[in-house]
Amino acid sequence: MPSFDIVSEVDKQELDNAINQARKELATRFDFKGSSASIELEVKESRIKLTAEDASRLKSLSEIVIAKIAKRNIDLRNIERKDPTISPLGHATQEFKIQQGLEGEKAKEIIKAIKAADFKVQSALQERQIRVTGKNRDDLQAVIAFCRGKDFGVSLAFQNFRD
Repeated sequence: MPSFDIVSEVDKQELDNAINQARKELATRFDFKGSSASIELEVKESRIKLTAEDASRLKSLSEIVIAKIAKRNIDLRNIERKDPTISPLGHATQEFKIQQGLEGEKAKEIIKAIKAADFKVQSALQERQIRVTGKNRDDLQAVIAFCRGKDFGVSLAFQNFRD
């Protein structure tokens, strides 16, 4: 039976390239001369940590990182921006959480939408991805078109299309 997987992942190499570009811009920007601002990519925890002296520099740093990520064609819907924390001394930090895979609620929402559209396919959650199987490839292509047409709040990619 034909099948494919619906996944939501960020390319780690592209993310690393974007962070490196942001660090280069941080080193050359005049408004950050002599600043202790930094950008850290923590791959294992899937997050980006920004630190700066004050809230205005943190906002500028955040804009640099988001611009570089967007320029590398990484979908910003997969990056959750946490609220900045500002200490009484003025030091500011902010985290960006990178969503890898489909979380429980989003996966259930997508499966429910596919079932509600009344396609002749079965969909099941497997290891942070959704496996969709059907009797013919036309049904599967209709599901792909349906998913591309709806906005679920995360970027969706379709992989492992098997006949």
